[in-house]
Amino acid sequence: MKMGLLMFPHPTQTVTMAKAAEQLGFESVVYADTQCLTPEVWSQLMLVATATDGIEIGTGVTNPVSRDPAVTASAALGLQLASDGRVVLGIGRGDSSMAKIGRRPAPPDEFETYVARLRAYLDGQEVDREGHRSRIEWLDSCEVPRVPIEIAATGPKVTDIAARRADRICFAVGADPERIRSSLDRARSAARAAGRDPDSLRYGAFVNCVVNPDRSVAREAIRGGLSVFAHFSGFRGMDIDALPEHARDSARQLRTGYDMANHASSAGAHAQGLDAEFIHRFGIAGPVEEAIARFEALAETGIDYLRIVPGSRDMPPEVGARSLQGIAEVARKLSTDGFAR
Repeated sequence: MKMGLLMFPHPTQTVTMAKAAEQLGFESVVYADTQCLTPEVWSQLMLVATATDGIEIGTGVTNPVSRDPAVTASAALGLQLASDGRVVLGIGRGDSSMAKIGRRPAPPDEFETYVARLRAYLDGQEVDREGHRSRIEWLDSCEVPRVPIEIAATGPKVTDIAARRADRICFAVGADPERIRSSLDRARSAARAAGRDPDSLRYGAFVNCVVNPDRSVAREAIRGGLSVFAHFSGFRGMDIDALPEHARDSARQLRTGYDMANHASSAGAHAQGLDAEFIHRFGIAGPVEEAIARFEALAETGIDYLRIVPGSRDMPPEVGARSLQGIAEVARKLSTDGFAR
């Protein structure tokens, strides 16, 4: 099972983070596209492309509301050329990037139309834009390796869209193996229903993880990042009373009290309201030995890769650095034990 990182671009440290990820042996590093919280992602990725050699790079994730599909496709194709074919185009319906400009995530039907147009643009095809024919014309002068589309899926509607349209599906449903297994089963069934071979897709999962010998330190460092994924992983629309009893209060807090001003930060009241049991079930926070056992259980679900969210935006740098070393140790252990795919 391959492991990569999801990180936030930084005004001065984006390249340093990518080089560190590559040196630690991670397979990929993707960056969030959230324009009001971080520098513009495609320009940051172009810097990363010229500073790294073999690590996969891309968006984790971009959105269909603030960027026209032709703009996104042209950016991804240019990055694919600059990186010698190392790009993955991660996309979702939109979250903080939309909230910060007063917009809402794209409805599922509009999202599917966008992804279909995006795929056509990436492949050099003509796209019908309400009667106007459009395509990426500069592709005529060069050969660009195919750019895979990866959809971040939280619920059944987007999972079904991903199974019909994407090359990869990355589930954002937490670290519970049963929930990931259920999402994987749904995706494979939806792919078959759409006439696609389920084995032609790759399946991954976003997992929040902080490795530290002190569980209290790890839990504090993971709160902000974990709250983001719990916030949009289905708690907004699901029947809270159907959740395990211990998770209900935290789910209600995330549904009604999520503070976008403290997005991905542990300092937010919504993040501080997550209890230890919720953190344990939704993320991985603890020593290396515990993380190895949890990741082994995830590998056994049948997913192909993980995108690790290594903490919160406001965690102490020394905690983050130590955690990355620990996560890399976990990845090496899993590879040695035969979980690499």
